Amino acid sequence: MAAAKKKKQQYADGRTVISTNRRALRDYEILDRLEVGLVLHGTEVKSLRDGKVNLGDAYARLDRGELWLMGCNIAPYINGTYSNHDPERRRKLLAHRRELLRLQGKVREKGLTLIPLSLYFRDGRAKLELALARGKRQHGRKEEVAERDRRRQLRAARRNRNADI
Repeated sequence: MAAAKKKKQQYADGRTVISTNRRALRDYEILDRLEVGLVLHGTEVKSLRDGKVNLGDAYARLDRGELWLMGCNIAPYINGTYSNHDPERRRKLLAHRRELLRLQGKVREKGLTLIPLSLYFRDGRAKLELALARGKRQHGRKEEVAERDRRRQLRAARRNRNADI
């Protein structure tokens, strides 16, 4: 029996989300977002269509005026042959020169990094949502959890108050 495929999220703007990096939203404060294209080889597109990608440890790096995706694991295509791709290879990201120069200036600031938030298809082309982010400190995450708990308790109190009326 064939394994069930994971249902992909479809958005009104034509995006079909393949993978998201939930850990990035937890561990980083997002300052800016940017959509970039990917240069893919051979069977990588087929693996992406199967949803065989992991963005968990991925990050982007500016190197000699070019943007590269590092640490992204795209699993080898199951029906691939000798021409299957290397799952851990670095992949070139496509962005306008103006955007690259702006990012280069910002990344030089202390503590800023480029991390992928989601990978998706738009109009048949693989795109990556890249974020300029600053790492959260441990106490920052604790404060975020405490604030979420306070909001949850406030909503519950409002519900209980409205139920009494």
